[in-house]
Amino acid sequence: MNEAMIVSALEAEFPDAVIEVDLDGSHCQVMVISAVFAGLRPVACQQRVYAPLGEFIKSGALHAVNIIAKTP
Repeated sequence: MNEAMIVSALEAEFPDAVIEVDLDGSHCQVMVISAVFAGLRPVACQQRVYAPLGEFIKSGALHAVNIIAKTP
């Protein structure tokens, strides 16, 4: 597991987004800035970001994910 793998998974879901990932072992901080979050509640934004990371979380490669989801 590395930052590039996480960025790649997120870019597939949010192709026009600004994405920053900081990985420390199995803990990860993700910031995604995307127009798709406009009008969504914070929980819905987090769910959209969690979705492409699901396989990493299920496998145990990611244990904790802190999400910052913003609109431009």
